[in-house]
Amino acid sequence: MIKLENMIQTRRHFLSASAGLAAGSLAFAAAKDEISLAAWSIVNSFRAGKWKNLDLPRLCRDEFRVTGLEFVNQFFENPTLNYLQQLKQNGRDYGITFVRIMVDNEGNMAAVDKAERMQAAVAHRKWVDIAHYLGCRDIRCNMRGERPDWKQDKDLINRAAESFQDLLEYSKGSSLDIVIENHGGASSDPDILVGLMKAVNNPRFGTLPDFGNTNPGDDPYEVLRKLMPYAKGVSVKASWAEDGTHPRYDLEKMIKICQEFGYKGFWGIESSFGRRSRPATPDEIWQNEVKGVMLTRAVIERTVMKG
Repeated sequence: MIKLENMIQTRRHFLSASAGLAAGSLAFAAAKDEISLAAWSIVNSFRAGKWKNLDLPRLCRDEFRVTGLEFVNQFFENPTLNYLQQLKQNGRDYGITFVRIMVDNEGNMAAVDKAERMQAAVAHRKWVDIAHYLGCRDIRCNMRGERPDWKQDKDLINRAAESFQDLLEYSKGSSLDIVIENHGGASSDPDILVGLMKAVNNPRFGTLPDFGNTNPGDDPYEVLRKLMPYAKGVSVKASWAEDGTHPRYDLEKMIKICQEFGYKGFWGIESSFGRRSRPATPDEIWQNEVKGVMLTRAVIERTVMKG
């Protein structure tokens, strides 16, 4: 597990240092509708070296005109205390709410081997502390599982429940929510996720429905309807064709389904635009990412922000 150099010595000290931020976090039921940027929307230009994590608050305000930011843990260069202080200050300077950290590559929370899955739960703890310090509302985790025939894996839900209960116990002093995105395989099976929500049965545990991450053959509208009763956020995934159309599903219909369940809060943009047959320069990559975000933002604005 990565050691957080120069971080506060104890978890109790760490949490108390940021208690004021946690107190300001509201349940989504009491929130107003706003738009956030999922940093994954600019993953390609990020990987091309155009941006760093510290740039994201400015990009949210100046390039995309959104008020919220959803971090990706893979984009954190070195989360020392000085680094986190600068990142938090950048958020203040640009008036950006830090919504969540999307956590990947921290192990299999549903592994068959108990030691492996509990190590995964421990590996997530640093992101609980970092998210709490930054003032985020939750961390987004994954639930993997090892078998392609997850519908036949009768113990999958129980194994995952054990791992997530451990993480929830660790995080209870922070008041952070722990959420799971439908993110491929077993996690994109809505019945598995609903079963996990019921098994854990914790008010700080919920789903992050992603519009696009459905398994082959599943109806995206029905998947969304199953996940929304447990939603603590929404990932408005949009995969735009180069002609500006969205052929996979009706984005407005997906947003309206969320509204039918009374959802209010941050609408997280996770978008892509077109597919190029030749290598693109970093600037061309960036311009495509901007197009995808702005097209998605326009759909949210005309569907949700009508007034």
